[in-house]
Parts: sequence; structure tokens; C-alpha cells
Amino acid sequence: MNKMKQWSVLTLTAISLFLFAGIASAHVTVQPPTVEQNSYQVFAVRVPSEKENVTTTTVKVKVADGVKVSRVEPKTGWKYELESDPSTKAITAITWTAEGAGLSQTEFTDFRMSGKVAEDAKQLVWKAYQTYSDKSVVEWVGGDGAEYPASVTTVTAAAAGAGDSGHGGGTSSETAGGKDAAANNTAASSDETAQPMTADEDSTKANVTLGLAIAAVVLAAAALVVAAARKKR
Repeated sequence: MNKMKQWSVLTLTAISLFLFAGIASAHVTVQPPTVEQNSYQVFAVRVPSEKENVTTTTVKVKVADGVKVSRVEPKTGWKYELESDPSTKAITAITWTAEGAGLSQTEFTDFRMSGKVAEDAKQLVWKAYQTYSDKSVVEWVGGDGAEYPASVTTVTAAAAGAGDSGHGGGTSSETAGGKDAAANNTAASSDETAQPMTADEDSTKANVTLGLAIAAVVLAAAALVVAAARKKR
């Protein structure tokens, strides 16, 4: 086997592994990936269904320490249940359950909620539990580099003079009545167009990666053919 053929075989192997890794890397994540301290946000739990011949029927997410979730967006075809801390009444977990068949292997969806990031938060760790129709559960709770990692939102310092993200600059002791509702409505409104763009960006990146990998495989295969032809001469 000459050097050209050896190189081609190694290239094909490497590209195949890269292509497989790109396809199999879909995780349950929470968007956006970065937020500011002391800001109101709309978070989207992005859930891809990955198993063959079964569907995703239930998704449970534990609210990350450092954020206070106050509202959940209704979603057609799904019902949700809230868990709260008995003493503080704060929402601690949300479970979405499909009213129909659920998500098939080729589908994904977003579950949205709104809340406020604490002024001293450093990062938000979201643990998720994905249940399939065969009753198997994938626990997205691991650390960075784990097979099933928890989604982590990076929290940056609030911009100078932002003052409660532009919602009047009130103190942390302000009541949650109409002002909290207006703040969450403003956050939801501002993110209505931004969130789908995140999905498009993810899709574009995945398509580019897939396209490059396929092109590399084709080139490597062509190199193998050329190498074989030269050997016969």
C-alpha cells in the first residue's frame, strides 16, 4: 500500500468519525447561551428526539439556581406541571407532557419560560430529564464533556447603568405585581423574533458541518480511486 492510499484510508476514517460525531451530538439545551445578571429573559428548552422507533413524551427541567422563573408559555399538544418550594413558593421544576404521540426521531421543539436572573448569578445549570414512550429516561445532568451534559447558561455582568435591565431600575425588594408582569411581557415580546433565529443558526451550522464532511468524504474516495489506478500501472 503506497503513501497515497494510506493517506486516503486514514482520511476516510477520520472524516467518517467526524461526520458521525456531528450527527450524534444533539443535546437538550437551554437558550440563550449567555445572559446578563439582574435581567429579565425568555428561556427556551430545546429538545431533540433521538431514539429510533420511540417518541419523546415527557420533558422535566429543574430550574437553575440563580434564576426566578415566573411564567410558562402554553404549548399546543403539551400540558405542563409546576413544582414549587413550599416555603418560598418559587418554581423549582417544570414538566411538559405530550397529549399526543410526542416527538419522533426526526423532530425537535422548544419549551419556553420567562424569569429574572439574579444580580449575583455566575452561571445557570439546567438539569433535564427526557422520557421516551418505552419508559426509558435520558438524564441530562452531567458535567462538561459528559455523554449527557446538563445545559449551562453563562451569566455576564450587567452593563453599566443598565439598572434592572431597563425595567425602571427598581430594587430587588420591589413587589411582583403589575411591574413584574410588564417586565416579563416586554422580555417575551423582544424575544419572539430572536428565539427562532437561534434555531435557524443551529440548523445552518449543522448543515454547513454536514456539507463539509460529505465533501471531504467524496474527495477522499476520489483519492483512493486515483491511488488504485496508479498502482495498476
